[in-house]
Amino acid sequence: MRGPVVSGAQFERIQALIRKGIDEGATLVAGGPGRPDGLERGYYVKPTVFARVTNDMTVAREEIFGPVVTILGYDSVDHAVEIANDTECGLAGFVAGPDLEKARAVARRIRAGRVAISDAFDFGCLFGGHKKSGNGREWGEFGFHEYLETNDTPYTPEAASSG
Repeated sequence: MRGPVVSGAQFERIQALIRKGIDEGATLVAGGPGRPDGLERGYYVKPTVFARVTNDMTVAREEIFGPVVTILGYDSVDHAVEIANDTECGLAGFVAGPDLEKARAVARRIRAGRVAISDAFDFGCLFGGHKKSGNGREWGEFGFHEYLETNDTPYTPEAASSG
């Protein structure tokens, strides 16, 4: 397995976060520092899984933007929501469970730009982060504004024909 990332700077950032997870006591289940076997060059990260992560660890609090998963345990639904909301970030969240109404009730309590239920993203909905995550909204009317440059000069037929 390979996890390509966009640049050398991002590769180094992810590697530092993986080492930080190990140093802070998270249990490395798979992956780890370095490139995948057989890839001596390029910006490839080993898909990495950490278990026994606590919410005060850096790997739980940072948006890694690489193939790194952290597993945090919780004692109750209320505790899970508390963990999910105890962050300066909030790009996306996920809720899974057999009872759709209960999953929706939990999803409504999570402060993130988007919360998927049972891994179902609706690509027709707006997307963007919450808190320090993301910038604006995509996939809707507001997303168009990211591609527009407005001009405060009023339109007149004379100005249009002189250009």
